[in-house]
Parts: sequence; structure tokens; C-alpha cells
Amino acid sequence: MSTMPVTNNANTEPSAAGTGAGALVLFSGGQDSTTCVAWALERYRRVETIGFDYGQRHAIELQVRPHVLDGLRALSPSWKQRLGPDQMIDLKVLGQLSDTALTGDAEIMMQANGLPNTFVPGRNLLFLTLAAALAYRRGLDVLVGGMCETDYSGYPDCRDETIRSLQTTINLGMATSMAIETPLMWLDKAQTWQLASTLGGDALVELVRTQTHTCYLGERGALHPWGYGCGLCPACELRARGYLAYVQGLS
Repeated sequence: MSTMPVTNNANTEPSAAGTGAGALVLFSGGQDSTTCVAWALERYRRVETIGFDYGQRHAIELQVRPHVLDGLRALSPSWKQRLGPDQMIDLKVLGQLSDTALTGDAEIMMQANGLPNTFVPGRNLLFLTLAAALAYRRGLDVLVGGMCETDYSGYPDCRDETIRSLQTTINLGMATSMAIETPLMWLDKAQTWQLASTLGGDALVELVRTQTHTCYLGERGALHPWGYGCGLCPACELRARGYLAYVQGLS
């Protein structure tokens, strides 16, 4: 059995891994995962998506997912042809096991261990393991996730080291050669906005801005220049700051 390398680059050239079968993208309905879907659509002839309902308080992200996928299909005939089925997995047991600001009505704050209480232990580990099981059944040999170690909240399951270790474990446990691609791993949020522009131009940037959801509190009242959200939670602050830097870089 060969072990595929973890690929963390953000280029749009066809990858050696997965050019035959295709990719399964972890798609939440947020900015990062939407950009990852577009990135995969530029690289693979077959792309499917998977989402998880884990009892998140910002469940509005699950409601916007179908509209975002429809928007991606409308942006490009080739994307429409390549974008296949979407799967939604009921993972509410994770929310039942967690006592966090993402799965309960708690004020967002830092904990004594140095992590914000928005950290849901085991979330990405479960997401990727279940995605690998589905990809195995669907004949897909690449998983794509929006994990990032540059602009992030310090979550240990977003680190490159974690992803590389999990890829090895998945391949050993399933006797397969499945790659995990993390195209945003070394990008800050301004660069993520720029990547969306590179992949789909102003139309994709506008889709991300107006249709996706990233706010931890599920606020979708006012449309800000950078998109919907409360403007105060860590996710909104990162998104807003990155958008401002992106726009400033255009001038």
C-alpha cells in the first residue's frame, strides 16, 4: 500500500492525486469550505460534498448549503458538470457529548487550557473519518478540507500535523491510498478571498460574500461588506479583517 502525501498548496493545476476518481469536499456552507469546493472543481473531474449536522448553534449554515451549491453550478458549465451529489450526515451525538459555545448557548471566551470554548473536541477527526468512509464507498480518493493553521482560533484539529497523522491512520485502517488536501492551510483570510477571486472572479467572491455563512452565533440580519454575521464573534472578526485586507490589496 502506498501513502499519498498531504497536499497543502493553493494552486489550481491538476493534482497527481485523484485525477482519475475524484474528490469529496467537507462542505459546511461557510466561506472556507465554499472556496475549497471551487478549488476542487478546478482540479478534479468529479467532485462530491459532505456536510454534518452536529447540533451547532449556527445551524443556519446547513440551510444555506443547497443555495451555495446551486450558485457554484451557475457560475460555470464545467463546474455544473463536475459537481455531483451532496450528503448530509446526522452527527448530533457529537453535540450531545460536547459542552461548547458552538453546541450550546454559552458566551464565547477563552478557557484555562488556552483554547476558545468554541472548540468542539474531536470534530474534525470525526468529520474526516466519516468522510473517508463515504469516499471509500463512492470510489473517491481525495478528501478536501478547509482546515487552516494561519488565521484560525488555535484548534488542534486544524493543524497540519494533525491532518497528516490522520491521513496515515485512515490509509492504514482502510488499506487504501486516500489523500487529504488542505488548500487553505497556509493562507490567511485575505489570501482566501483572493483565492476565491482567482478561481471564480468577482462572481465567486460575491457568492461567498452574500450566500455563505460563517458567524458562530448564526446571525444573518444585516449584510456587511464582508457578508452576514454578528461582527463580534471570532469567525466574523477573521472574515471582516481578511476582507478589508483583500479589498485594500486591490487598490
